Amino acid sequence: MSIRGFLRGEVSGELVQRVAREAALKYGQEVESLELLETDNWLSTPCVVNDSLFLKIITSQNSFVHGLLTTGRNIGMFSSGTEGFFEHFRTPIEMAEHELWATRRMRELGINAPEPLEAFEYDGVGVLVLEYLPTFETLDTVDRNQVEAVAPELFEFLARMHETGLVHGDLRGENVLLADGHVYFIDATNVRGDAVDDARAYDIACALGTLEPLIGARSAVALADEYHTKAQLLDADRFLNFVNIRPDHDFDAQEVRGEITKLTS
Repeated sequence: MSIRGFLRGEVSGELVQRVAREAALKYGQEVESLELLETDNWLSTPCVVNDSLFLKIITSQNSFVHGLLTTGRNIGMFSSGTEGFFEHFRTPIEMAEHELWATRRMRELGINAPEPLEAFEYDGVGVLVLEYLPTFETLDTVDRNQVEAVAPELFEFLARMHETGLVHGDLRGENVLLADGHVYFIDATNVRGDAVDDARAYDIACALGTLEPLIGARSAVALADEYHTKAQLLDADRFLNFVNIRPDHDFDAQEVRGEITKLTS
């Protein structure tokens, strides 16, 4: 078993069946099909019911791991010269309810995200129910031409979120879905309300770190400049090294920093 699978913990097949049945009943359905999804996810067990309902089953183990990850990120933030701003969810249902709220808020702003249906607690686990997108790819799995086509939308969505004080907090290739030629955001995390400016800069740094290996530093920074101010890009610069040491990012931070310097000098 991978370390990710070990830390995430196992959810029994019997519990998955009962959760799926409970979710289906809420929408007047019986469980005709149930598929567990194999994803690199530390924080939930995802599954699809009847090819229409996407469920995230969140256990107390997932909440515990979220606390560990949050602590690690906050400690790492000191390397960027700022106090950590990520916040932990104490219970599985809090994790589910926050993602439900964040997804609803994004859609209210005109940002593509799977339709949020509900969050509920069942037998000690939190359950998030979203619309299932049957055909999608993640940003980190498509070719350069596809990435270049949707990258402006990615930065536009970020700018729209930031204008209203909403941040993503965990932007990376596998949290950006492509469906029908458009970007969809998933898995927004939780940050302190008094640290929005730092979190915005962190979001931009994550976007640049995600795009640099796919379209190059020059193109990524030039696109970011169309939707964010030069002051915001300079602010994002200080988070590049921290983003780059995270296991879910691997990019040339110096190249990105060089392009920001050229653009803003």
